[in-house]
Amino acid sequence: MMLTGQATWSDGYWIIKPDQPPDQGWFDHLHTMNGNTDWFPVAMDFIDPRQARPKQRALFFALIHDIWAWSGEDEEFLKAYFYSRFVIKTAGREISLADNTKNTVSDARALIDDVVDFVFDYDVPVKAGMFLLPKEENHFQYQCISHRKCIVCGRHADIHHIDEIGAGRNRTHIDHTKLRLAALCQEHHTEAHKIGLQAFCNKYQLTNLGIRVDAATLRKIGVAGNYSQNQSI
Repeated sequence: MMLTGQATWSDGYWIIKPDQPPDQGWFDHLHTMNGNTDWFPVAMDFIDPRQARPKQRALFFALIHDIWAWSGEDEEFLKAYFYSRFVIKTAGREISLADNTKNTVSDARALIDDVVDFVFDYDVPVKAGMFLLPKEENHFQYQCISHRKCIVCGRHADIHHIDEIGAGRNRTHIDHTKLRLAALCQEHHTEAHKIGLQAFCNKYQLTNLGIRVDAATLRKIGVAGNYSQNQSI
């Protein structure tokens, strides 16, 4: 059963105003499912009103071209492959990045995140899509860190602390999950320290450099630290 409408947050509760008031049949069915109660369990899905952007389309097809160059698979096959994966992951929702698409920015982001995952998982060389990659988005930054790929150029990366930890401190005694991190190759790591974070971000058009990373990922990539309070992560 689904109703559409508008929601607002007030005094610790969501207040939902339906587009069309439900008739008595709705309430009879709700009581049949849940018993005689005034409270019903719901799942809320917030609608993204933004249409998928041309920049997202350009990035998707640039990455498809890079996967074609690496694998030799036909680009139309690759497009259909990732479109099909989107349909499966969203329980049947279709996607298109055509000019007249009805899909949203969030839909396109989910599609591109899946392609980015594929690129990192199979170590696909990225050329056409490198300068279009969403470097400000947390998902891409996380993949760069977890695969030790430089966020600027894609080469093997060191882990750079955006939040300074201070000279002389033993890094193995620090909980790095509480600090913002970024993946930078030796060249760009050195440059970031040399010219400063703001100038570095301006040069490479990075608007949101650095994310916090879970202890399990940090252990996997060899960042030693004091994660005693993160044993369940």
